[in-house]
Amino acid sequence: MAKPASTKEEARSNRARTMRFRVNADEEDEIESRARRAGLSLSAYLRGVALNHPIRSVYDLDAVSDLIKVNGDLGRVAGLLKLWLAEKPGQGASRYEVDRMMADFRMMQGQLTEIMGKAIK
Repeated sequence: MAKPASTKEEARSNRARTMRFRVNADEEDEIESRARRAGLSLSAYLRGVALNHPIRSVYDLDAVSDLIKVNGDLGRVAGLLKLWLAEKPGQGASRYEVDRMMADFRMMQGQLTEIMGKAIK
């Protein structure tokens, strides 16, 4: 039995073995497509799946990055609404409507934070 590698770098550099298995054309296309969507090489994807490692798509991480930006934008809009209320109370909309909108922003920020947490895990 082979001696286990002591570091991740050693494990990576010691990958000289090849495994072969049979698939049909549709399976090959699907596996290659999934590896591409995850932003991984075919070897890295198959190794991760076979070893039951979580496969995170590069697109998922991009989506989380976009959600972080939207979450920040919501915070800035809520801050501007609060400033508007302080400087021009009752102009343009009732305090009740603005307070309700700010509550909606806080709820949306909470939902975004929850979604981002699930995507990162």
